[in-house]
Amino acid sequence: MSKDIQFNIECISADVTRMLMEDRGWDIRTAMDAFLSSNTFRKLERESTGLYYQSPAYVYEMLTEELQQGEMRE
Repeated sequence: MSKDIQFNIECISADVTRMLMEDRGWDIRTAMDAFLSSNTFRKLERESTGLYYQSPAYVYEMLTEELQQGEMRE
C-alpha cells in the first residue's frame, strides 16, 4: 500500500472518529473501537474498494448505516 493511500486512510479514520464523538457523545476510545472493528473500516483498508478516495462524510454515512443495522462485529 502506498504512503498516499495510508495517509488518506489515517485522515479519514481521524475524521470519522471525531464525527462519532460529536454526534454520539462517545469518548475517543469508544469511537475508535467502534470504527476500527467495523466492516466499514475493513472496506476502507482494502485498497481494491477505492473507499479511501471518498470523503470522510461518505465513509461516516456508511458507518452510520452499519451501526443502525447492528452489523458491528463483537
